[in-house]
Order: sequence, then structure tokens, then C-alpha cells
Amino acid sequence: MAGDTGSEDGFVLDAETLKAAEKIFRRECRFVAGADSVSRIPLSHVPEVAFAGRSNVGKSSLINAITGRKSLARASNTPGRTQQINFFDLDGQLQLADLPGYGYAKATRSKVHAWNTMVSHYLKTRANLKRLFVLIDARHGVLAADYKAFDIIDGAAVPYIAVLTKADKVKKSELEAVKASVEEVMSKRKTSFPRVYVTSAEKGFGIPELRAILLQA
Repeated sequence: MAGDTGSEDGFVLDAETLKAAEKIFRRECRFVAGADSVSRIPLSHVPEVAFAGRSNVGKSSLINAITGRKSLARASNTPGRTQQINFFDLDGQLQLADLPGYGYAKATRSKVHAWNTMVSHYLKTRANLKRLFVLIDARHGVLAADYKAFDIIDGAAVPYIAVLTKADKVKKSELEAVKASVEEVMSKRKTSFPRVYVTSAEKGFGIPELRAILLQA
């Protein structure tokens, strides 16, 4: 990946672009607001990208790795703990939105409905939202909860990219098979990009490329 100069998705990923993206993500990134209901979603005109994924998929860890912070986004060992959309501002140039995790087995029907309602409203009405990144655990691939989320995202007509997380936890041969399987799923979705990006927040691979893609949203 590090040697790529571009991709079929149209993103420029050459050395110069990766270096420039790294410099931008060294700038101040701060927590802006947390919204636990539609009425609490803050207004913003700053270009925004959002992250979605199953509970415990590693969203907080990935956001921390991208921004070079250890605890900007608070990770929890308890699945389903985050029930709000958290917003982070990168030096006034880009805003990151961390959506609440979905697919937690012990979530009540009312919580699932609340998640669907708030996230669907956010996706359909957020004028400054440029792109959504859906995180998939490389150890498990696409699960039933992901398909339900894909349906909501497709219904909102938001362009999205699948990103494999925790890739360091999987053998190389298994990782290639999971990546191919997820790309096949993405190729059949209405608003997704065909290419799947592989990352590890712990080891840092895939992070430079993801930073560059975020800035090209």
C-alpha cells in the first residue's frame, strides 16, 4: 500500500500526499460535542467525515491513531457503552464524527431503534458530511449487523468506504481472503466504494493512507 500513487477510487496516495496529510494531522484536534439525540447534533459548515461500525470494532482506537493522540476518542472495554455521536475538530479544516457502535447483542430494542433513528437522520440531513467510513473487524468480516447498517447508509445515499480494522490480529493469508470477501460485498452495494482499506491502529499500518483519503473527501 505504501508504494501506491493512487487507487481505483481516485485518491492520490503518493509519498508527497502522504507526507502532507501527516503534517495536517499533527495540528490541534479537539473534542467539540457529543450528541445523544437529533436535537443535540451541533451545526457546522466544516467538511466532515464520519466513522461507523459494530460495537468494539475499534473506532476510537482508529481515530486516536489517525490524529496521533492516545485518548482523544475514549475507547471502552464494554461493548455498547458509547450511545452518542462524538464530534472532533481538526484545526478548523476537517471535522470527524464518531458514530455510536451498532450490533451489540445485549442492546434493547429501544436502543437499537434510537440508534437507527438518530444515525439515519444524521446521514440524511448532514449537509457538510462528505464521506462515511464503515469499519469492519478483520477477524470476523461482514456480519448480519453490518448488512443492516449498509441498508441504512444506502438509504441515505451517503458515499462510504469499508475499512478493515485490527488487521494485525489476522494471518496474512486469512487477511487477504477477508479483504476479498468484503470487497465482493462492497461491489454490490449502492453507494459504497469498491476498494477496501486495511488498517491496524496498534501497528500503524494503513494509517498514512487513510489520513490522505480523509483529506480528499
